Amino acid sequence: MLQRSRGPARRSRVARLTTRARRGAVVLACAGAALLPRPALPAPGPPAGAGAGDDGWVSPFWAEPLGRPARQARVWEERGREDDAEALRRLAGRPTAVWMPGDGDDPRERVARVVEDAERAGRIPVLVAYNVPHRDCGQYSSGGARDAAAYRAWLARAAEGIGVHRAWVVLEPDAVAHWVSGCLPAEAARERPALLAEAVRTFKARPGVSVYLDAGNPGWIADQGALAEALRRAGVAEADGFALNVSNFHTTAGTLAYGDRLSDRLGGAHYVIDTSRNGNGPYVPPSRDPGKPPGDEAWCNPPGRALGTPPTTATGDPRVDAFLWVKRPGESDGACRGAPPAGQWWAEYALGLATAAPPAGESAARPPAESTAAPAPQPAPGGAPVPAPTGTPRL
Repeated sequence: MLQRSRGPARRSRVARLTTRARRGAVVLACAGAALLPRPALPAPGPPAGAGAGDDGWVSPFWAEPLGRPARQARVWEERGREDDAEALRRLAGRPTAVWMPGDGDDPRERVARVVEDAERAGRIPVLVAYNVPHRDCGQYSSGGARDAAAYRAWLARAAEGIGVHRAWVVLEPDAVAHWVSGCLPAEAARERPALLAEAVRTFKARPGVSVYLDAGNPGWIADQGALAEALRRAGVAEADGFALNVSNFHTTAGTLAYGDRLSDRLGGAHYVIDTSRNGNGPYVPPSRDPGKPPGDEAWCNPPGRALGTPPTTATGDPRVDAFLWVKRPGESDGACRGAPPAGQWWAEYALGLATAAPPAGESAARPPAESTAAPAPQPAPGGAPVPAPTGTPRL
């Protein structure tokens, strides 16, 4: 990671708090917050410890009750793998994003079920729209809607599924960065910015939706001027901000530095960071790695990675609206290093993430527990691209 039905008085109070929080966040951002010392970063939550709630960690986002980690833990417990089952239960309690069905599938029913379940739980679901035509430039997660018309119809159905419920939407991972890097066919390149801007408007037309337009990761587009212009053309000024590090492994500190510079170019726009698997930072392959796939794809199911900071809006930074788990830990980046195809569950990789030690010297300190009613602050209005060395992680 909805709407919470707590009565008129509660809704009125939340509305007042939301307005004040958004005004305060924008004032801070526009008044030169980048010149202030950055608060100490919250360290990644330790792998040891139970799921959300059992270890004192409170998040406003929704956790799927019977997701793959929970089901796998049950299977392993039945087979006598009690320690491994317990490790996966630490994953099961954490809120992770739900990637909306695409590739010709109608998303409405699945989306409606998620937002309704989240509302009953008093939490906010995080949804990912990942169905733009010519998705992934023909790599591991290639696909998407067959054309612009099909994409518009898909967007409409996804928005109908959300209805009047609360939700955060991370919009089209990689789509802007791929456009900047120049890997798209000519026709797709011409239509992509307008399609993304239309997607922003479609979701923002729903009263309870916050939208974050994906902007790649710190290891991809070096020319932030080109990236900022692409984000503007794709409608970031009408969104709630942008998203960074989706499905990648860059450290939170490095992503914050990159995000602040990009935010400055966009008039202080807010952003969110995917911290699902960045506890040990990006993978640096050894000179001789027999499991290394062709093309040196360090982003694709790299070994030795660890979980990052659990999902929270207590980021310590007025421009960073949340740390999220957008990539679902344990789902493959692609068919590399012995993994199943992109998006499929890989239990042993999930186990490795859940049991990996945090970086040497990292504190086990975590952000303070937060209110389940934390709103998303609104953003201020807002050369030659350098592609990712070998690609970016996929769904």
